[in-house]
Amino acid sequence: MSLQLVKLHHVSRQTKKLAETLKFYTEVMGFEEVARPPFDFDGAWLFGAGIQIHLIDEPFTDPSLPINTHENHIAFQVEDMDACAKVLDQHGITYHRQTTPATGAQQMFFRDPEGWLCELGCPPKVTA
Repeated sequence: MSLQLVKLHHVSRQTKKLAETLKFYTEVMGFEEVARPPFDFDGAWLFGAGIQIHLIDEPFTDPSLPINTHENHIAFQVEDMDACAKVLDQHGITYHRQTTPATGAQQMFFRDPEGWLCELGCPPKVTA
């Protein structure tokens, strides 16, 4: 017997750059800030793409700088990779774009202001 999970509820991200990271997830990624309980530590709760992201003002060890597509990350499905590339370019965000040879799916990897890896994925276009 396994757990009967319903859906992904939230992803928690530690940050030492709360204001900058909040701005990134609202202005670049399109999340909306939502109410958060009055915890005894700083942070922000965001909602978008059917999930919450909980930003927590908490030090951590910085991840390595080069993008490694195998490292821990949060991934979002998108419909138009070129439009996403334009948004990232407008915000001066460096990304790694690739197509998965086996499936033709497109992927784009980039880091948030804290260095956490994010992925955008677009399934291959099906032609009838």
